[in-house]
This record gives sequence, structure tokens and C-alpha cells, in this order.
Amino acid sequence: MCGRLKYENGIYAQGYQYIIGLDEAGRGPMAGPLVVAGVIFPKGYYDERINDSKQLSEKKREALYDLIIEKALAYSIQIIDVDEVDRLNVYRASQQGMLRAIKQIDIKPDFALSDAMPLGDAIEHLSLIKGDCKSMSIGAASILAKVTRDRIMKEYDKKYPEYHFKKHKGYPTKEHKEALKKYGACPIHRKSFKPVQDVLNEQLSLPI
Repeated sequence: MCGRLKYENGIYAQGYQYIIGLDEAGRGPMAGPLVVAGVIFPKGYYDERINDSKQLSEKKREALYDLIIEKALAYSIQIIDVDEVDRLNVYRASQQGMLRAIKQIDIKPDFALSDAMPLGDAIEHLSLIKGDCKSMSIGAASILAKVTRDRIMKEYDKKYPEYHFKKHKGYPTKEHKEALKKYGACPIHRKSFKPVQDVLNEQLSLPI
């Protein structure tokens, strides 16, 4: 019972008061922003439905998004735009997003649980591989990040319908790669990602 509170309970037992779970959505796509979320729950709060967002249906994620916002003591959602992802690289952008979430959340956390991301000396923390499956706090952050990013990509689908962002959310699917080759890169494509670079280089090499 309460298996995904094992890490939180161990940290509370050491005397910490406010634990922030941190995760991101959008490291793999070749278009759209990166979204990072942080969640602080009341001590002892548990809901077995909160899990890694990738293991949940869209409908369940949407319902849990509202529940998490309602039950959390505090939460922070950081949107890192394409230019910053290109400038920093996606790993560093994820790390910076987590540090911003820690800094900007309404309650100052004294411990962080992150999904496989070291945070330096900014805060006492534990970086857990597959943390979104092991920690409810990280799982909750993964849901907020994923739902937020999916909503953003659905809006971009209206602006750039030829790429079908609503379907693949910017991930490098066969359909997305074909649209990229056919229409070229749009403003939300990540120029630092190889498939986009290849198309941009091709465009530059075309005779005028």
C-alpha cells in the first residue's frame, strides 16, 4: 500500500517538510516547447491513480490534472520555448526548467525528487531513474507537464495544420517527418534536432 510514497515517507522521516516532485514533458519531440512541472503535496497525501503520465490514457491524465491542482499545496509549470531548447540543448533546458519551478513555486521546498535529473547544490534532492513510476510526487509532475504540453501542441495544430501536431505532438513520427520534408520547418521546429537540421540544410542548398 502507498508504494509510490516510499521515497517521500523516507524523506519526511529525516525531518524535511516540503517535498517537490519534478518532471518534464517534451524532451523527445522535434517541435514545440519543453514543459517542466513541480508539485508539492500535503504530507501523507496519496492517490493510487497518480502515476507516470505515459502509463495513463489522455482522458485519465486530463481528470488527474484537475485533481492534482486541487489537492496540491503548491505547483509550478514552466514552459521553455523552442529558442531556449535550441540554445541550451534539451537536457540543460530540462534542468533549468526544474530549477525555475523550485524557485517560482509558492511554497519554498526543502527537498526535491526529480525524474533522473541532478540539480547540483540548488536544493537537497534525489534523482530517481524512472522516478515518475516510483514517486507519486514525480508522477503528478509528469501529468501536469504532459497535459500542459499536449494542450499547447493542439493549439499549434490550428496554426500549422499541415504538420498534424494534434496527432503526434511534435514527436518524430513517420507522418511528421514526411510533413517536415514536404513543407519545410515552421517556427516551432527545433533547429538543433537532426531531422530539422537536415531539412534546413536542404533548403539552404537549393538554387535561388
